[in-house]
Amino acid sequence: MEQKSRNNYAFIDSQNLNKGIESLGWRLDFCRFRKYLKEKYHVKTAYLFIGFVPDNQRLYSELQKMGYVLVFKPTIPDGKGNIKGNVDADLVLQAMIDYEEYEKAIIVSSDGDFHSLVEHLYKKEKLLCVLSPYVKTCSSLLKKAAREKIIFMDNLEKKLRLK
Repeated sequence: MEQKSRNNYAFIDSQNLNKGIESLGWRLDFCRFRKYLKEKYHVKTAYLFIGFVPDNQRLYSELQKMGYVLVFKPTIPDGKGNIKGNVDADLVLQAMIDYEEYEKAIIVSSDGDFHSLVEHLYKKEKLLCVLSPYVKTCSSLLKKAAREKIIFMDNLEKKLRLK
């Protein structure tokens, strides 16, 4: 599924990516992941949709140095002490704002909330692939929308594991 076009964009649901990879028992090296997206899929712009927590400023600076474009979402506590920042609408909106700018899109998530976006991109031949962190936690809606263009990341541990 190598893509010859040179202007592909990635739209990354950071929380879903992180939790999905952690459920596999390893941690993602975000620097290696950015390089992987660039080399394998010719991703020019990689949006990372992430909840904003003031104490994480150093992390955000590091991610920007790695080449991610960070899109922050305000966070709120969920009542159980967990911090919640729902990025779904922002990711969909950005994919549509930039629609004319990219040749193909990569959606990185297992979240079924993206099925309409993925279905639209697929029909318009703008979907390069969906990278889903984990086959077992991937929404059946997303699998159905992406069809043959879904790739599961569970076999990428050797390439992308944080050492």
